[in-house]
Amino acid sequence: MKKELLYQGKAKHVYLTNEPNELILSYKDQATAFNGKKKEIVTGKGRFNNLISAKIFDYLTKENVPNHFIKSLNDTEQLVEQTSIIPLEVVVRNLATGSIVKRLGFKEKTVFQPALVELYYKNDALDDPIINDQHAFLLTHTTKEEIELIKGYALKINQLLRPYFEQIDVQLVDFKLEFGRNQNGEIILADEISPDTCRLWDLETEMSLDKDVFRQGTGDLLPVYQEILNRLGEIK
Repeated sequence: MKKELLYQGKAKHVYLTNEPNELILSYKDQATAFNGKKKEIVTGKGRFNNLISAKIFDYLTKENVPNHFIKSLNDTEQLVEQTSIIPLEVVVRNLATGSIVKRLGFKEKTVFQPALVELYYKNDALDDPIINDQHAFLLTHTTKEEIELIKGYALKINQLLRPYFEQIDVQLVDFKLEFGRNQNGEIILADEISPDTCRLWDLETEMSLDKDVFRQGTGDLLPVYQEILNRLGEIK
């Protein structure tokens, strides 16, 4: 049973439940970009993110990736294991585009082989700066072994999700992950995986099928998210 609100983020409300180690994530209809500087209510967005993320987490569970997902509750809510979120955003890049092109001058669509893993300090006041491993130890109270574990999980997830999306003619360009510690102190995958947190391109046309259409003002969000949900529904 859903109880009082524990936390409100840009994209989700988090509620306590009757169970001490379980939470309810309720997805909001708010679209944000540039660390919240651009925002807009897009009615129906929360449903798409919830359903898409649930499908992806269910797949990762079957592939033995430790994560917080328990089950879907309805169109906009899911039940998850409570975790203490590590304030890191872990970005995996398969192709160069977006911020890394502007920041480091990589040629657009440069292929990263192996995939590139970046760490960002999850702190809105500092605008989520990119950090190195030593910064991570100091800022997030993690150990060298834990950072290596997190990076290993991120690369494993990339290896699983790339062919998963290729089944539906979608290229996984890059994506963001978050991790947390569960009640046993184990580090597991948390938060969401959706077009909000992934850069997804149609394999044939290279059309954006993610939040870039909102970020760049190039189209309507809902038809794009509907397309991803429809395609995921075709996977047997």
